[in-house]
Amino acid sequence: MTYQTIISVEDLNKNINNQDWFIFDCRFMLKEPEGGLQKFNQGHIPGAQFADMDKDLASPMTATSGRHPLPDPDQLIKILQSWGVNNSSQIICYDDMSGAFAARMWWLLKWLGHEDIAVLDGGLDKWTAAGLEIETKVKERTPGTFNGRANNDMWVDVEFVKNELSANKINLLDARSEERYTAKDTKTDPVAGHVPGAMSFPFSGNLSKQGVFLSKDQLRDRFASLMNNAEGKEIVNMCGSGVTACHNLLAMSVADLPMTKLFVGSWSEWIKDNSRPVAIGENPH
Repeated sequence: MTYQTIISVEDLNKNINNQDWFIFDCRFMLKEPEGGLQKFNQGHIPGAQFADMDKDLASPMTATSGRHPLPDPDQLIKILQSWGVNNSSQIICYDDMSGAFAARMWWLLKWLGHEDIAVLDGGLDKWTAAGLEIETKVKERTPGTFNGRANNDMWVDVEFVKNELSANKINLLDARSEERYTAKDTKTDPVAGHVPGAMSFPFSGNLSKQGVFLSKDQLRDRFASLMNNAEGKEIVNMCGSGVTACHNLLAMSVADLPMTKLFVGSWSEWIKDNSRPVAIGENPH
């Protein structure tokens, strides 16, 4: 059996010694770049390797880009090979934020054409709550032969979003918190607010109070009104920098809904140009 959306801690634990399963720790702290690695070194799921959000899962930020531009696909393929990954490998990624960061790695592997990748449902918190082992050693892996090709139809750039919004051709979903969307939070971003016309659709709404994904039917219900009222418009997902937006993409896949597109640059790119409009206040939808 392969896993292509999410996996339970029980199912991961059953396969923890499978040599063709690869586990990646995607913990990340926006305001402390080395914080994720420090957490990893203090303890991680057995066999896990660390995937750095800034260094592995993104390319360097530029003067005009968002915080987390897409990595160069050839470079990411080389990194995956160095981690031991093959095209036949089952990949599992996790974090300590109910998949908020792990979903980015999930999306990137889909972007490269690899289907057998899943996010650990509930993440490290669920793993440790189940009394399962963590370790501090890092397993050496023989280099792998992974190969893939980037599907650039899966994402859109800032000019596409600006033009298609003006033409009323897309529904833009903002996965950030309501506080960031409304501009109540003025500290996280240099400019607070949201893209005019974007809908507030926080990724936290995909989760139960226990920090695990809602059921397939519950997630389908969450996205139903959006899908039913799309009026032929394309759905595009954004957030702060193209990371937590992937959580909404993952949730839609859990619900067996079609894969929609990612606005990679998201809010952190939108606000780099002062000529782009900014809105504040409540969700108009």
